[in-house]
Amino acid sequence: MSTNIYLVRHAHSIYTPDEIGRPLSPKGIKDAGKAKEILLGMDITVIISSPYARAIQTVQGLYDELGCVFEIWDELRERKISKEPVKDFNAAMDMLWGDYNFSFEGGESNQVAQLRGIKGINKVLDKFEGENIVIGTHGNIMVLIMNYFDNNYDYSFWKQLKMPDIYKLSFKSGKIKEIAHVK
Repeated sequence: MSTNIYLVRHAHSIYTPDEIGRPLSPKGIKDAGKAKEILLGMDITVIISSPYARAIQTVQGLYDELGCVFEIWDELRERKISKEPVKDFNAAMDMLWGDYNFSFEGGESNQVAQLRGIKGINKVLDKFEGENIVIGTHGNIMVLIMNYFDNNYDYSFWKQLKMPDIYKLSFKSGKIKEIAHVK
């Protein structure tokens, strides 16, 4: 029996320093509706989201339409870059992706964030085996999860992701079988 996990990177959000409460922009709301239409054809039975508003809002319309199981999981939140906002986001990403063990004070290295994300994926596989699951999440943690299974999903790949973007991870007996772009 296959388990399919649809990782959904959140739609465009309005930047605020409130990482948890940052909402979708008007464009993001519109694009989340397009993602919902795509996912409606995937026989989704479970929706899980990061606790961040932009991830929840991206999958909320799908839940409203399907009324299926909906859970919030902290393991699938975005990686914490540092204790304080970084001055140069792109330079910070270069440093983090350049050394998987590097972290800023109060932040997560790629390795730490990846292991947290994989712990979440394994929990999903244990709890919802054989289901089609949507996970509302974020670009960095999504690519770090995918990178765990295939190192072609790297920093260059992360930089070209769209908002939203959807990737399907197919598992059989808890083992990855395929990663495919959906949108």
